[in-house]
Amino acid sequence: MSNPLRSLLEEPRPSHPPARVRRDWALLAVVTVSGVLEGVLREDMPLRGLSVVLAVGLAPLLLWRRTHPLAVVATAFGVTAVVDIGLIASDAPALDMYTMVYLLLLPYSLFRWGSGREAVAGLAIILVPAVMSLVVSWTGVADAIGGVAVLVSAFALGWAVRSQQGARERGLEQAKSEERVRLARELHDTVAHHVSAIAIHAQAGRALAATSPSSALEALEVIEVEASRTLAEMRAMVRVLRDEAPADYAPQPGVADLERLSGSSPAGPRVEVSVTGDLDALPVAIDAAVFRIAQEAVTNALRHARNATVIDVCVSGDRSTVSLVVRDDGDPGAADTAHTAGFGITGMVERAQLLGGACRAGPCPGRGWAVSATLPRQVSA
Repeated sequence: MSNPLRSLLEEPRPSHPPARVRRDWALLAVVTVSGVLEGVLREDMPLRGLSVVLAVGLAPLLLWRRTHPLAVVATAFGVTAVVDIGLIASDAPALDMYTMVYLLLLPYSLFRWGSGREAVAGLAIILVPAVMSLVVSWTGVADAIGGVAVLVSAFALGWAVRSQQGARERGLEQAKSEERVRLARELHDTVAHHVSAIAIHAQAGRALAATSPSSALEALEVIEVEASRTLAEMRAMVRVLRDEAPADYAPQPGVADLERLSGSSPAGPRVEVSVTGDLDALPVAIDAAVFRIAQEAVTNALRHARNATVIDVCVSGDRSTVSLVVRDDGDPGAADTAHTAGFGITGMVERAQLLGGACRAGPCPGRGWAVSATLPRQVSA
């Protein structure tokens, strides 16, 4: 089964932020006003009263098209089917109200937010009034084909937007997963280096403790066994994370390595690094995270900041937190889409959150783009 189809059948319906709710209310207001104005101003409208009542009365369904797409489709197209049956039975003219075009948003919503079963059921419901509408207001084969094409286009657009959004969400989850793996690798490499040293010192202690009390010898034996077991377990874990690749125990870059990022090139802005405050004895995970977030932010700025002349990297520390700000002076708004389109920001945010901190990115007042992160000095267990 393809990924888009699987997501249509299985994924939970997402929650919707207040901004979307406000847009739905605005859409309802526009449809209601348009229906009333069309009913008042249009002189050639058949069955004026019924048309306005139907258009305005069904408009509130737009508010639930995201959360209950099947119920909305069933209500709207069920009511129109009943009306069409009544018109056929009474030999009355067909309804002809331009405002009713908003009903095309409902088939779109069905395939955009509904599950697979809802899409199939809704499609069957829609076909009934669609066929009846063709019968009641038949104007020729060309118009019938055009109407069907418009309806199919609404279905296809909903499916396409859903598929694109699903691909985007899967990409974000993959970026988060990759950041977790990278963080786990760095933690493993550093801890494994120290655990190896513990094992070596424990072996040396046992060799030198021949004349010491037996308790000291037993303690050294425990240290050796526990250190060796921990190292073996961590190596097994990292082999899974790295797809059987060998471990590298080299120390990870940290705050002391930020100067690597500084400098300038003929093709890009100058990078200036400023380090202030208490940054001694940072935990290895925090030290590495500061460098990685700064590195990713500088890379993004070099790639996307249009007409920027300088990129400031400022790191400061106090007794409880480490703060990082990477800011450029690029054109205002020019790189917003480019910055947010990729997964680099997602990785930075994920890394900070895994360590108990926070990371934000967005445009600066005036001009430029900034990435700011706050990390705790101690990583909670």
